[in-house]
Amino acid sequence: MGKLVFTLVVAACLWTVMFSPWTAPYVPFWWMMTSSALVLAALATIFGRDWWKPLKWTPSNVLSGIFIAVLLWGIFWVGDRVSSWLFDFAGRQVNAIYGMKAGESPWLLTALMLLLIGPAEEIYWRGYVQKTLSGCFGKNGGFISATLLYALVHAGSCNFMLVMAALVAGTVWGALYRFFPERFSAIIISHAVWDAAVFIWFPIGS
Repeated sequence: MGKLVFTLVVAACLWTVMFSPWTAPYVPFWWMMTSSALVLAALATIFGRDWWKPLKWTPSNVLSGIFIAVLLWGIFWVGDRVSSWLFDFAGRQVNAIYGMKAGESPWLLTALMLLLIGPAEEIYWRGYVQKTLSGCFGKNGGFISATLLYALVHAGSCNFMLVMAALVAGTVWGALYRFFPERFSAIIISHAVWDAAVFIWFPIGS
């Protein structure tokens, strides 16, 4: 458990530096996001227990991953409309998130999300954090605690919409890992494809 806590502290520090309004303007966001995700994936590989064993890149998992990404995009589309109606600050906060891609090559960002960021985050958050916590607190306890931690590391952004986005997406991926751990490949694909879809291909704006 001590190793897990250490990695969570590292994750919290990295994500706070990336997203905090006091530090974010001074760091190259996408390069730090990529390197931070890879650091966490490396820690998961060093400290984790065979997270890669369930990986099966079958046509079924690929199609399932794409379907989950599409479904999650739809959930966020609906959530954007509802949040815009409920909160007058929602639009500003969503626009602030999209502002992070300003001036960057959409091709480069797509490649980073599909090949590095999305897979690395899943390797760490589900393949290591949730798996480890499930071993300590049971599958339900691991799912709930890992999902909350995934949302909380975004709290340093002071962006309510970003934290809620992490909570919703983390709930979906965490639930899938809770009930279908053998479909870990599909979960990784869904995260990577959803990242690229919601940020680059089909952005959701308020």
